[in-house]
Amino acid sequence: MAEASDAFASPLRIAVIGAGAWGTALANAAARAQPDVMAGAESVPLWGRNAADMAAMATRRVNERFLPGVTLANGVAPSSDPAVMAGADAVLLVIPAQQIRAALAGLKPHLSRPGLPVIICAKGIERGSGLFMSDVVRQSLPEAVPAVLSGPSFAADVARGLPTAVVLAADDERLAARLARRLSGPTLRVYHSGDMRGVEIGGAAKNVLAIACGIVMGRGLGESARAALVARGFAELVRFATAFGGETATLMGLSGLGDLVLTCGSAQSRNFAFGEALGAGVALTAAGGGKLTEGAATAPVLLQRARAAGVDMPVASAVADILDGRLGVDDAVDALMMRPLRRES
Repeated sequence: MAEASDAFASPLRIAVIGAGAWGTALANAAARAQPDVMAGAESVPLWGRNAADMAAMATRRVNERFLPGVTLANGVAPSSDPAVMAGADAVLLVIPAQQIRAALAGLKPHLSRPGLPVIICAKGIERGSGLFMSDVVRQSLPEAVPAVLSGPSFAADVARGLPTAVVLAADDERLAARLARRLSGPTLRVYHSGDMRGVEIGGAAKNVLAIACGIVMGRGLGESARAALVARGFAELVRFATAFGGETATLMGLSGLGDLVLTCGSAQSRNFAFGEALGAGVALTAAGGGKLTEGAATAPVLLQRARAAGVDMPVASAVADILDGRLGVDDAVDALMMRPLRRES
């Protein structure tokens, strides 16, 4: 780890992998955070797989497909050529969690540099393997140094430069601090942490709980029910994270409680909106509206890992049962309400 940390006394060149809404927003933030980039002396490569989309983005200076109405910051350089990553000192990996392994297999020739920080910006647990995203990166890019960026943030807010705070974690906290300083700008405040496991679990588990809160609201069960669900859901999130080495203090911060509050209370959250549609009676196949819902993919593997570790997660279990068709919404709510009364913990 010392090699990766000591390599960054000079300014960091950042590249962004993934040109969806969040990738575009983070590219804007990375450009705004470094005056030389905004002045055009350097660039922030923004890589996307679709050549036509990237060419249009470079010409029109807007991501019409995923982030319409938001102009790319000066210095953001859209491209479909993976060779643009060659000069990067660190990369932001902004690809859906379930696609990371396949994407890294294709990009490996451009990312195989000893000590290269790969900052994971997706929130999930890999289906099939049950691995956390940092472990997927370790398997896919053995020479790289994984880090995680998470916290309460909507892409449109960050892209437009609205005030936002997130946290960046790595096993080497000195590296995390350097990366956080590089990404922090006038409107994006990036804290740092050495608890990478806690940060990545907070982001992954809260997506499942956001689905549950959406279901409650879509079913018309009221704000009191949602507040109770947030509190009880947070308790099981903390139980799960600490069982895998996460720190309670981390979960009380931006990547746990902060992110949970945001996504469990806003229809801007895809996971909340998905759950809200389910609660309103929309079919599972249509509830997502054609948009990616990370929590739906994470729910069954989160529950699988929880059960293997002996962690009780009734809210996450109810979501997994609904998504798998084992329980209807009303039956799942009844099951939660009929759980034995005991001391709150």
